[in-house]
Amino acid sequence: MNETPAEKRRRLRFLTLAEFVGVAALIIAGLGYWDSHRERTQTARERAAEVQERKAEAKAGALKLSFLMTGTPESGGERLRLSSVHADQVIQTQAIRFPGEIRGDDVQTTGNPRLEAGWIDGGLTKAEHARGGKSHQGRIPVGIVTVFIEDGQPKTDRAIYLVGYSSHPRVLRADKVALEGMSLMRRSVGEDLQAAVDQAWARISPPAAKP
Repeated sequence: MNETPAEKRRRLRFLTLAEFVGVAALIIAGLGYWDSHRERTQTARERAAEVQERKAEAKAGALKLSFLMTGTPESGGERLRLSSVHADQVIQTQAIRFPGEIRGDDVQTTGNPRLEAGWIDGGLTKAEHARGGKSHQGRIPVGIVTVFIEDGQPKTDRAIYLVGYSSHPRVLRADKVALEGMSLMRRSVGEDLQAAVDQAWARISPPAAKP
């Protein structure tokens, strides 16, 4: 049976409409998939940003609570008064170690955190002469093991500080050493604190070259 021209036109029109509906459905599905994918991607990015932000906040909080000391000169540099930068960290005891060339034994303090120039003036003068030179200013690495109280609990900090000094000649006596201040050099030092201090001293003030 042959189709009339009118019937053929109607069939083509129906096919075109069906194709249009199919294409529209595909477009709508594609847009829905794209929106869903974009939403998932955005959510993943937001979650990653939140994780990074929490990590940064945790790191900042840890650094904020890290034990750190400052040294305030007293009596013209005869001593440095040590104190924690955080008022809620109360220093109890300290074991202080100097480069072995300057002082062989450590110094223990209890409830009176300080560094005294008299602990090192003679040894420092000898060390300077042994190195073939004499500096009127310099820095000394000092290892300090501090027991302090934080939130009612005892804690321990092991660190090396750089202590600035100046020396002033005296007649028939060792040079007078004046302590000027200190800054953190290294924190979380291992058990062999003395070796770490000696290594730092060797880098700062290397031995004189042999002739």
